[in-house]
Amino acid sequence: MNKEKLRSIIVLNGENQNVLSLFMGITPQSFSGKINERNGAEFTQSEIKLIKDRYNLTAEEVDEIFFSHFVS
Repeated sequence: MNKEKLRSIIVLNGENQNVLSLFMGITPQSFSGKINERNGAEFTQSEIKLIKDRYNLTAEEVDEIFFSHFVS
């Protein structure tokens, strides 16, 4: 996961992780665990879709953010 890219998109849209986590219906602690991939935590497909729709991300941006570790 490219957490730096996700964080930059959040900031460029005038928000922070707390705002996004509340929009998504998860706690800020849960969001933090997922963005930092703590203990294997990952965003679900529905959470990725919420983020994609909120920030009008392209399919390429979604791939870069959430699936970058799958590409070698």
